[in-house]
Amino acid sequence: MARSPEGAQSVGTVIIAGVANLTIAAAKVVAGLLSGSAAVLSEAAHSFADTTTEILLFVALRRGSRPADEERPFGHGRESYVWAFLAAVFTFVGGGVFSVTQGVHAIQTDQRQDDNLIAYVVLLISFVAESVSLNRATRQIRQRARRFSVSPQQVVRRTPDTTVKAVFFEDSAALIGLVLAAAGVGLSELTGDPFWDGLASIMIGVLLLVVAVTLARSNLSLLIGRSAGPTTRNEIYQELAGVPTVERIDTLLTLQLGPDEILVAAKIDFADTANAAAIEAAADEAERRLIARNPAVRFVFLDPTGTRSPDRRDPGPD
Repeated sequence: MARSPEGAQSVGTVIIAGVANLTIAAAKVVAGLLSGSAAVLSEAAHSFADTTTEILLFVALRRGSRPADEERPFGHGRESYVWAFLAAVFTFVGGGVFSVTQGVHAIQTDQRQDDNLIAYVVLLISFVAESVSLNRATRQIRQRARRFSVSPQQVVRRTPDTTVKAVFFEDSAALIGLVLAAAGVGLSELTGDPFWDGLASIMIGVLLLVVAVTLARSNLSLLIGRSAGPTTRNEIYQELAGVPTVERIDTLLTLQLGPDEILVAAKIDFADTANAAAIEAAADEAERRLIARNPAVRFVFLDPTGTRSPDRRDPGPD
């Protein structure tokens, strides 16, 4: 299966985010050790966790894009959600738990700081690097929003491309975490009380835990099985309804098989005058229309029926 343009963009987004995180993680470790700041060390753990996450997301994209075979006739798209779920779990454990623990330890031991200048410089450089990565993820989200004529916020909530969603959330959390770390270091330096540095570390950990839980829930819903978004379902319904000889769509079901793969199944009431040849031609026309409208549609199954099923009807967006 050839990778879609959006899939290729996601690979680039993940690679850029991974390189940025790995580079600044090393710098944060040095700054954290030299300054003795728990918040900066927490940010280092944050960046290392994000780097590992990007590696897992890259694996998700590669393995999820493998073509269908005899054992996996609908492809391997859902495997990408397994790896993305593992990435969220790693963020929870590797980043969130460590940061909270580091902050509590700093407060309890009254850990003092030294040489904060390097901490400020590294945090500033990290902010710039994370901004570049976030900008790319944001551009991809806006492109998808324009494609489906929805708001970027709706894309973030509903996109099946969990890789770009993960990068967006992680980079946003990284920028907030950098601000928290800088505030913690600054307040501790001004007051002479390391409590603020420890508190900043705890807040960074809580932020990571929230992001990890949010991403894990999103991936879990896709693993269980989720329909295409309301806008996409409406597009599919309109295209099917516009096919000649189609009188009524009794049931429309969609299933997100992967970031760029949608299965469509529908019970359709064709015109009474339509013979077998006309129905076959209409089915072919429906598949062509759906794929032309949305290349993510990979499988189309149409069942001619004359029985209305109101309890299973899915006419479009809620």
